[in-house]
Amino acid sequence: MEDVVDGACRESCRRHERWHGPPRFSSSDLKDFQRVHVSIAPQPHITMSPRIHIRPRALRLRTPCSSTPVSRVAVASYASIAPVQATPAPAFERGARPAAPIVLYPPTQPPSHKRPEERKTQLHRQYQSLLKSSPLLLIFQHNNVKAVEWMSIRRELAIALRKVDAERVAAGQEPIADQVKIQVIQTNIFASALKVVEFFNPSELPTDDATDPRTPTSARVPLTGNKVDDERFTHGLSRHAYEVANNRKLKHDLEPLLSGPLAVVAFPSVSPQHLKTVLSILSPSAPDFPAPKRKANPDYYEPAVQSGLQKLMLLGARVEGKVFDVEGTKWVGGIPGGIDGLRASLVQMLQGIGGSLTNALEGASRSLYFTVESRRMDMEEQEKPKEEEKKE
Repeated sequence: MEDVVDGACRESCRRHERWHGPPRFSSSDLKDFQRVHVSIAPQPHITMSPRIHIRPRALRLRTPCSSTPVSRVAVASYASIAPVQATPAPAFERGARPAAPIVLYPPTQPPSHKRPEERKTQLHRQYQSLLKSSPLLLIFQHNNVKAVEWMSIRRELAIALRKVDAERVAAGQEPIADQVKIQVIQTNIFASALKVVEFFNPSELPTDDATDPRTPTSARVPLTGNKVDDERFTHGLSRHAYEVANNRKLKHDLEPLLSGPLAVVAFPSVSPQHLKTVLSILSPSAPDFPAPKRKANPDYYEPAVQSGLQKLMLLGARVEGKVFDVEGTKWVGGIPGGIDGLRASLVQMLQGIGGSLTNALEGASRSLYFTVESRRMDMEEQEKPKEEEKKE
């Protein structure tokens, strides 16, 4: 009887150690535990079913692609534990067509001369896009303009441009006020980007490009190897564009103006109406570009706005790739009727040139006709006396 109790106690201790670690009770606790089990000991004829011990080695499987064993839990029995082999894909899924050309760089980020994650590189790319997409640029010099002053100036500029857009929408034209932006630029980076835009004209190579969707997958495209000096890279941040930007022999007309702290106002199109409004807000001058009246726009005369405008100075403009000084910029902004008025004046000028050319050509033919006609009449008068003498 005692042997049965001792065996039951040992079995309970083993289970406790297996699941909860070694026991934390003393020898006196063990005696109490045995005393309790003696009182509730089972009958001699009742026996416990033997435990089935599974060997840990049977639970360790080897994957077919690796020699490192991976432990898995046996669910059913030993017979269910077997390595699973991968089934090869059918022939039509593996494909008989050739593989696509290998691209060693992302299509939207080709290799550049400088590291693309640097801020200067991103500013260089941004300024190139600004110069290419803005046919009209105003250049201002700013001197210690505060953030509050910039915010106030942008607010007044947006309000004035929206009023011009309301008139354009009523006339059936598209609004562009939201696209007219004023921003501070890094002068040296902007000058480098301007050189790239003005003087860098890469030749279009007739070779296939792996990033072009029109390139067939069976085409043999030479790999670039991610070398920045490859001639296939003709973007604005390539090695060739960098060499053009560092060429000191190349000069552009805006170079004298690119000095000191600068800010630019970019226009998406050449609009004399919007240009006149911007000049009236940022650089007012009577009588062509008067500032808004205090009664009509009292916010314009706030101290933050006026102190910021006193620190701005207009230097010039870039219109359709041409450089204009202050007087030329005001002439563009003073075109009556805006772009429509410019077209009307151009048509009138061409008509005047055509009319004067027609009059000049007709005058030469008329003078020749009158000369020949007068000579004919003179010859007829000279022949009449001779005919009368013959009759007599």
